[in-house]
Amino acid sequence: MEDVLRTDRLRLRKMTMDDANRLLRIFSDQVAMRYYPHTKDHEETQKWIEWTLSNYRNYGLGLWIVERRCDGEFLGQCGVVPQELHGALVFEVGYLFVQAFWGQGFATEAARASRDWGFRHTDSRALISLIHPQNAPSARVARRIGMTLQEQIVWHERPTDVYAISRDAWAADGHGLAPE
Repeated sequence: MEDVLRTDRLRLRKMTMDDANRLLRIFSDQVAMRYYPHTKDHEETQKWIEWTLSNYRNYGLGLWIVERRCDGEFLGQCGVVPQELHGALVFEVGYLFVQAFWGQGFATEAARASRDWGFRHTDSRALISLIHPQNAPSARVARRIGMTLQEQIVWHERPTDVYAISRDAWAADGHGLAPE
């Protein structure tokens, strides 16, 4: 499968139906899924992949499988996904990783690369991340990639913090000039 993105340590590639068992390492983990409505079983994971594949077709973007470049180890998923917020289409930098790989900077590295991809490949004026208010590690990742807390809302019947970074703030940090 062709890479969408590469960083020093990671490769991000498009998801396929063959990734269901890999994703279940996250989706069946009660700790990793603590800030989501519930864990997912195999059927729900397949539906998740189908949703992701439809995002590729409809928007040219979506969540990507994150693997370690040195050995191909599955680490998680990260990418740019369409969301509806306040009646408008917005793009979210989303990330979710296998618990065994937390605290090693992989989420930040993948999210930073996804943020840059999002600004380079969409005309979005801002990118967001939707984070449960108690999910401090995810909020730290959002802040590390330049996002700030914009508002607190109820989204899909759950309290949600909306973090965002504008295209102007991203470009002001020199990212708009950096090569891909």
